[in-house]
Amino acid sequence: MKLKNVLIVVENMEKSIAFYHDLFGLEVILDNDGNVIMTEGLVLQDRKYWTAFLNRDCIPQNNMSELYFEEADIDAFVKKLEEYPEQIEYVNPLMTHSWGQRVVRFYDPDGNLIEVGTPMQRTLTE
Repeated sequence: MKLKNVLIVVENMEKSIAFYHDLFGLEVILDNDGNVIMTEGLVLQDRKYWTAFLNRDCIPQNNMSELYFEEADIDAFVKKLEEYPEQIEYVNPLMTHSWGQRVVRFYDPDGNLIEVGTPMQRTLTE
């Protein structure tokens, strides 16, 4: 078995596509009217479809999951965040963990939690 995608719920598809394209360089692979597959396995689904499927509402900023990205030039990425035309809501500004990794955490426009950190040293099995 192989994990193929991670799906997040969004309110404004065009705004979310622009956000993930402009900040992370992701491109749209497939647009199925309310379901958009982007590069790196990210799927955006329109909130109205998600709530209809589940028959439940969505809770933004529930902090139950996190999209994790690695970026070697974290300072340039943080500058890109600061210059983004839409306001970014930070969970924590750029910080350094005790193990030396530098990270920043923030929410996307729909309250999905994102962490961007410097690359971690990989094990030989990866």
